[in-house]
Amino acid sequence: MRYGRTRDGDMFISSTAVLMSEVVKLITCLGLVYLESKSFMGLVDTINKQIIKQPIDTFKVCVPSFVYLVQNNLLYVSASHLDAATYQVTYQLKILTTALFSVFILKRTLLKTQWTSLLTLIIGVVLVQLAQGHEQTVSKNAEGQNRFIGFMAALIACALSGFAGVYFEKILKGSDVTVWMRNVQLALCSVPLGLISCYAYDGRQIAEKGFFFGHDKFVHYLIVLQAGGGLIVAVVVKYADNILKGFATSLAIVFSCIGSIYFFDFQLSSQFVLGAAFVIFSIFLYGYQPKKTETAGTFKV
Repeated sequence: MRYGRTRDGDMFISSTAVLMSEVVKLITCLGLVYLESKSFMGLVDTINKQIIKQPIDTFKVCVPSFVYLVQNNLLYVSASHLDAATYQVTYQLKILTTALFSVFILKRTLLKTQWTSLLTLIIGVVLVQLAQGHEQTVSKNAEGQNRFIGFMAALIACALSGFAGVYFEKILKGSDVTVWMRNVQLALCSVPLGLISCYAYDGRQIAEKGFFFGHDKFVHYLIVLQAGGGLIVAVVVKYADNILKGFATSLAIVFSCIGSIYFFDFQLSSQFVLGAAFVIFSIFLYGYQPKKTETAGTFKV
C-alpha cells in the first residue's frame, strides 16, 4: 500500500480503490452464496430471507461496515504521509486495541501471561518489519507529507480496527447466518457509503480526472489483495477469534520475510532473527495454560 501511494506516475484516488475492494468482496460473496444455494432462485430466496426480511439484523452489520470504510480510508491517508517503517510500526498497535475491545465487548478474560504475549508479539512484529523496511526508511520524504496527520490517521485506524473486528466477531458468532452472507450484508452497506465518501471528499478530482484515474495493474492487485484479505479475516474470526487472527497475521509476516530471502535477496539480519524469535515465543506464551488459575493477572469487565 505504501509503495502504491509513493511510486512515480499518476496517483490513483484512494477512496475509489477502497470502494472497488468492497465491490470485489460483494461480487465474490454473492458467487459463494450462489454456490451454497445451488441455483439462482435459491440465491434470491436466501437474500430475501436473510436481508430483506431481516432489516434490523442487516442494520447491525452497517456499524462495522461504516467503521471499516473509515478505517480503510485512514490507512491510505497514513500510508501517504508516513515512511514505511513508521506506518508499519504504528499500525501494530491494532493488536493491543483488539485485545482491549475483546475484553470490553465480548467479556473475554485474558491472563497476565496472555497480555505479556501480546506485548511481546508487538515488539517482535516491529523488529521484523523494521528489518524488512530498513532500506526504505532512508529514502527522502515525498513532497506534501505531514507526519502528524499520518500518525494520527494510523492511531485512529488502530482503534477502529480493534472495535470493528471484535464487533463483527460478535455478530458472526451470534447467529447461524453464513460468513459469506454476512459479508454480502457488510458490502451492501459499505458500497453505498463508499460511493458517498468518494464524491463527498474526492468529487472534484473524480469529475476532473475520472473515477479510474491512475488505476493500473498494481492498483488492481491492491484492490484484490484488500478484498481477499477481508474475506480471509472474516473466516478466521468466525472459527477462531480476532486475537488469534493477530497472531496468525504476525506469523505470516515472518514467513513472507523468509520467502523474500530466496525471491528478493532480502538480507537476513540479527534484528530480524530477534523479532522472529519474539513472534514465535509470543505464540507459545499466549497458548500457555498455567497449572493454577491466575487471578491477580486477569483483566475482565
